[in-house]
Amino acid sequence: MKPSISIIVAIYNRKEELFELLTSLSQQTDKEFEIIIVDDGSAIDLKPTIKNFEEIFDIKYFRKDNSGPGLTRNYGAARAENEWLVFVDSDVIVEKDYIENIKNDILTIPCDAFGGADKAHKGFNLMQKAISYSMTSVFTTGGIRGSKKAVSKFQPRSFNMGVKKSVFEEVGGFSEMRIGEDPDLSMTLWEKGFSTAFFDNIAVYHKRRVDFGKFSKQVYQFGCARPILNQRHPNYVKISFAFPTLFMLGYIMGFIEYFVLGRGIILAFYGLYTFLVFFHALLLTKNISIAGMAVISTYIQMFSYGYGFLKSWVLLNVLRMKPEDAFPHHYYKK
Repeated sequence: MKPSISIIVAIYNRKEELFELLTSLSQQTDKEFEIIIVDDGSAIDLKPTIKNFEEIFDIKYFRKDNSGPGLTRNYGAARAENEWLVFVDSDVIVEKDYIENIKNDILTIPCDAFGGADKAHKGFNLMQKAISYSMTSVFTTGGIRGSKKAVSKFQPRSFNMGVKKSVFEEVGGFSEMRIGEDPDLSMTLWEKGFSTAFFDNIAVYHKRRVDFGKFSKQVYQFGCARPILNQRHPNYVKISFAFPTLFMLGYIMGFIEYFVLGRGIILAFYGLYTFLVFFHALLLTKNISIAGMAVISTYIQMFSYGYGFLKSWVLLNVLRMKPEDAFPHHYYKK
């Protein structure tokens, strides 16, 4: 018997993105699923968009006061009727066999939670494709986010994540964290003895941020969240988490070396890195403009994440501040 699926979408505004997501879901080869849309206090009316799809599939709409994505997903999960909860961000597009593949994978790959990769759609603009590259590249912190590879300790992310409803309820759903709530849930699942899996055939097309300024702010917040997660889950700390900070500090040391000592040894390594990123992006995208912007987005990612990580690490580990005091906006108001 195939598993039953509830798709949960937490949304704030993003009317156009919601239409694109629902359009892709309306074209599924397997239409046996329900969709739960939870409006997190949007400033615009989303109901007219949803009405376009009410006769196509089982769709439920709820509106609540703004509380952020984690608690909004919990709100939707509590109203889901099926065995498996599948969380997707409102700015993704899915392939026609997305639901069919999820059901088949659940039957063949034993797990309590799963996730998939994210990719750049051919219809995305050049900047979106460049940002997608930097967020999934082996030359950044992307790694498995865009790779076709199964791993036993994969951390599902909320833009493309499935969890058994009974397991989700047992661990209490998403925590009080506003940023980093999805890796927090993944590590909580491991600590409770549950398993996660990577499904390599359920990738989604994730739009992400559409300009470098917003992208920089987003990855900065991710960097701030990582030391908080390290405190919450010390058994899953990796030295690679500090790589962007070391990258940033190394770059600064390179300029000091150049202007003080008159040598450019360190900067030469960064020149090689830039060369590798550019030609790797060019090889993957076949577009020189995307490759050029991918270099910019990669440096933005490394520097913004690295600075956020360093700031958070100092506040938490040197100044001994509580995470809630150091980053009050990273938590829901109680």
